[in-house]
Amino acid sequence: MAFSKDFLWCVGGAAAQQDGGYLDDGKGLNIWDALSDGHIANGDTCHVACDHYHRWKEDLQLLKEIGVNSYRFSISVARIYPTDEFNVNEQGVKFYIDLVNELKRLGIEPICTLYHWDMPLWVHRRGGWKNSASVEWFERYTKTVVDALSDKVRYWITFNEPQCFVNLGYKTGAHAPFEQNCESEIKNISRNVMLAHGRAAKVIRERAKTTPKIGFAPTPGGMVIPSSLRSEEQAYNDSFDVSGGAWSATWWSDPIVLGKKWTGCDWLSEEDLKVIHQPLDYYSYNIYNADNPQELESVGAPRTAMGWAITPECMYWSAKFFYKRYGLPILITENGMANIDFVHDDDKVHDPQRCEYLRRYIRNLKRANDEGIPVIGYSCWSFLDNFEWAEGYGKRFGLVYVDYVTQKRTLKDSAFIYRDIIKSNGNNL
Repeated sequence: MAFSKDFLWCVGGAAAQQDGGYLDDGKGLNIWDALSDGHIANGDTCHVACDHYHRWKEDLQLLKEIGVNSYRFSISVARIYPTDEFNVNEQGVKFYIDLVNELKRLGIEPICTLYHWDMPLWVHRRGGWKNSASVEWFERYTKTVVDALSDKVRYWITFNEPQCFVNLGYKTGAHAPFEQNCESEIKNISRNVMLAHGRAAKVIRERAKTTPKIGFAPTPGGMVIPSSLRSEEQAYNDSFDVSGGAWSATWWSDPIVLGKKWTGCDWLSEEDLKVIHQPLDYYSYNIYNADNPQELESVGAPRTAMGWAITPECMYWSAKFFYKRYGLPILITENGMANIDFVHDDDKVHDPQRCEYLRRYIRNLKRANDEGIPVIGYSCWSFLDNFEWAEGYGKRFGLVYVDYVTQKRTLKDSAFIYRDIIKSNGNNL
């Protein structure tokens, strides 16, 4: 069965990772701008990144060259509310209005992520996600963005990978704001994020000028797939085990999607669930590998430059399992690989590993589609090489190579492979 004729072929990027312009046109500092000193590999910062803030028109032409029909981007919250919850930076709003207008002119569907890890510094100084007032602040921010963009934007993602910014940011301290908090605080933070999601989803549904399509983008923490040691039934049950705490997809998705608490969740009330559980239009998620590679790999099995196992079958099984549990159409909001990329003597970037990775993973997504699971889109991560959080600029995920000294862009071979897959609507896999 072919992918649908309106299948979303997408690439993605995030404001803190690619935009730069960290003090330009009234933007305030975010936690990655202000708190990263001593925490990022090689002393890197995101202050310039890919300079997308100044080069966005050039970059959107590259999207057109790759052939995507959609583009997932995130809003820099600190560019909209740089100093407090009351004063909107109109220059920041205009940047996104101009961006989505140009996307629509080019025939590219904008997919807007409201929060991709870059909390404004002023919010952090008031406690960040530990402060229950963050729910109100996020609702106010969502209203501003929806009022400005919803005449052009239909697809909305409230939060990107809450597992990561909660656990890495507030539990292990590996990511901004680089804190280590106890388990009770992690539950409090999780509750605030879930409530913020619910409030935001309600705002989008009520205020959008065009009929919205709403989701959020967790990572399938704890997702395992069948193996010689694990049956399909065991893999399904194990994938939704919440013993991994806030890393688990169940921790987030059961309250948000089903309006139900998982066994042992004593920190959400029934009143909370009424706010948290809002109608969603798809189950979107970011996926790179299965969490049981030791059951699947032989000695010396391939891994990405991040050290992540390459397990293409996770694309099929995750779609199958998530659709079975949540009953919503599937949208892949991130998938891709870090590779060791460089410009060759022919002035091109040859990345055969990423080319093969894309073919294998998308082929497994098509397998799910062929079995009748409603798959509505796939977004490759990432559009540009960019600031890879605590890894700095040492890990390259992009379909487009970025020379961080000159800011020259070079389409990699994988960009052309992806273009060919898109042209055939996945039928050449």
